[in-house]
Amino acid sequence: MKVALAKQMHEIDDTVIKDFGLPELSLMESAGHRVAQFVEKILGGVEKKSLCILAGSGNNGGDALVAARYLANRGAKLKIFLTGNKDHRTDSLNVQIAIMRAMGAEIQQLDNDRAWERLQVNLRFADAILDGILGTGFTGELRPNALKLIRIANATNKPIISIDIPSGVEADTGIVGDTAIKAAGTVALGLPKVAHYLCPGASYVGELFVDDIGIPQKLLNENIHQTLLDSELAVTLLPARNPDVHKGTCGKILVIAGSRGMTGAACLASMSALKIGAGIVTLAAPESLHDLYEVKLTEVMTTPLAESKSGIIGGDGALATLLNVAEKFDGVLIGSGLGRDAITLDLVRNFVANVDKPLVMDADAIFAFKDLADELKNCKQVPILTPHFGELATLLNISVTDLRKNLIEIVRQAAQDFRAIIVAKSECTVIAYPNGEIFISPLGNSAMATAGSGDVLAGTIAGLMKLTPFAPLAGVYLHGTAGDIAAEKKSEGLIASDIMENLPAAILKLRELQSRV
Repeated sequence: MKVALAKQMHEIDDTVIKDFGLPELSLMESAGHRVAQFVEKILGGVEKKSLCILAGSGNNGGDALVAARYLANRGAKLKIFLTGNKDHRTDSLNVQIAIMRAMGAEIQQLDNDRAWERLQVNLRFADAILDGILGTGFTGELRPNALKLIRIANATNKPIISIDIPSGVEADTGIVGDTAIKAAGTVALGLPKVAHYLCPGASYVGELFVDDIGIPQKLLNENIHQTLLDSELAVTLLPARNPDVHKGTCGKILVIAGSRGMTGAACLASMSALKIGAGIVTLAAPESLHDLYEVKLTEVMTTPLAESKSGIIGGDGALATLLNVAEKFDGVLIGSGLGRDAITLDLVRNFVANVDKPLVMDADAIFAFKDLADELKNCKQVPILTPHFGELATLLNISVTDLRKNLIEIVRQAAQDFRAIIVAKSECTVIAYPNGEIFISPLGNSAMATAGSGDVLAGTIAGLMKLTPFAPLAGVYLHGTAGDIAAEKKSEGLIASDIMENLPAAILKLRELQSRV
């Protein structure tokens, strides 16, 4: 499924109206009808239930009034409250207001104290609230009346169903200013929007329903360069294994990781590569830590590296050793727990520039290119970078706050500029390709906010590099699935190794989905 930016969805609406001859009122009718059906579903029926309809001055308000008409026909008792400037109402909204007045509906404009008092009385006795205050065009700060209305609605603790997006959430960024509607459910019209998945906006959405409202599928799929990494896509990402495979054909992965005090990162990354299906994994680690890894890692092979100091790689011959060893492998992961010693970072940059293998760069390997990001263009193959938002912001020399303000476009541009695949990790993982395509993962949970989770993801992606050309996408999907499986058992007590241990279960779950296709 595609994920739309606000401008793209508005352009689709315009195309439907101008080129397909589908009138705006017809689109509004379809949207409102579907919203009403979802309201019934959420509430388990609406007959004799009291509903407060909150409608703004745009077409989002018009959708709410169409929904109100269908809900009234199904036996709901309605109170409609209008907000916004009367002079700024759209023509389509005015049509819906006229229809509802002809039906005898109670409609109140929130333009005086008495109207606000009536609103609060009606909200007290309402079974639910329909939010049609603001649509996807909202950005910036809420106007005083909208802010007041949203706060009053939220304070009722009644279930709120939002149309398209909870009012107060920016559709393209998920940014929330002073507040936003805290919805029990949101009905996305046409396509889901970016903010349905990016926090903080995503935490206001509630249960998400998506309906195409009759827009031709051709328009919902063309020229949209954001895609949801859902099960429909996931089943295409990991081909079945042939019966004649052996460990040498399932992927030989070199992991360059670990330093004194961060030995666990290397273990998590290398074991995750094995548990996701790689046939052979070798860990290249500082010589003084080699014996520790020999004991700790049973299935992972090890190779010692020269050190610049105890537990830190980068001594004489380390680069030549790494480049020579890498020739024997199908892919390389570098960076997890390497540390930020200047000699190590220099080694990383030289290795990355000279190795000619599929490459995953994590953590400290990404930090090595701080203030030198353009050098990533020198990679012999397109690298896969797996930064969390802090690491990505450092690489781009911006703040995390500024990154979040325009995440999708910043990550898209960075992938194009650096000729890299960027897997930006946070509460919602965003994968950007150099051709401008963006993939958004809805999987994962807050329990996965634990040290080492990123090392598991880096290892998961690396372990898939020989098995599928879509390793970044398959890796993110399976890592998120494993995290969700682990959270069902461990909740907030989940640790990174729990995610790692559930990677095989995530593969089984994906295989079950594939068997149904």
